[in-house]
Amino acid sequence: MEFGGHYYRVPVTSLNALYAREDLQSYLISIIENSDDVERNVSESDFSLAQILAPIESQSVWAAGVTYYRSRSARMAEAKDAGGGSFYDRVYTAKRPELFFKSNPEHVAGPGQQVHIRRDAKWSVPEPELTVLLDAHGRIVGYTVGNDMSSRDIEGENPLYLPQAKVYDRSCALGPCILVASEPLPVTTPIHIEIARAGSRVFSGSTTLAELKRPIAELAEYLFLENSFPLGVFLMTGTGVVPPDEFSLVAGDKVRITIDPIGTLENGVVQCGPLPAD
Repeated sequence: MEFGGHYYRVPVTSLNALYAREDLQSYLISIIENSDDVERNVSESDFSLAQILAPIESQSVWAAGVTYYRSRSARMAEAKDAGGGSFYDRVYTAKRPELFFKSNPEHVAGPGQQVHIRRDAKWSVPEPELTVLLDAHGRIVGYTVGNDMSSRDIEGENPLYLPQAKVYDRSCALGPCILVASEPLPVTTPIHIEIARAGSRVFSGSTTLAELKRPIAELAEYLFLENSFPLGVFLMTGTGVVPPDEFSLVAGDKVRITIDPIGTLENGVVQCGPLPAD
């Protein structure tokens, strides 16, 4: 745990147990207040990026779609030829949000790990998203950075292909940490993405939470309406940054997503098949 530039050891070996605590914030504060100099002097050299895993254990990841106007416009454009463009306009203004399953925990990439683009896709993009960790009661535990990888040509061909465009091995990345906070983040919170190719920047874009159409509490309410998550759940809240239509990720690209004050999630891009079986 990091606080005020210092690192602290948390005497818990399970994220499931940690996220299930009703008093998580006060528990972490008590660790800070009761730590001695030895416990407080854990440094960054005690761990490396290669050792930092996605902040997930047994939780599933769900996602909300078309929650930003930019996402609405992009989805309408990609589905226009298939006759599905109006679907996205209607869901943007509808009372009920678009919610879909995104990933099981074992398929989530962490910081420094590789995200995948599908071998049968010609138009692949990352989607930078504020991702919220909800407890078993649907209450906000904290926030992290998410990358919702998407195959735009597959979804654009037919909106019913969304599960294939969105749900596959390493189509989701989370990290680098959980910002523990139960209150909504300020609407001025910036979300920035940068994509590098062969060492040069090929795309960058930014938005803020002011562009998020639906309150996070509303998205959580619909998600929990007929679903139960005893160990909590991660909910990606949608993207407000979409690369231009002529852009597609290729193997070797680097994707950096920054949300202050959470941090930066960086992942390399590969094109390959399913993860090997254990």
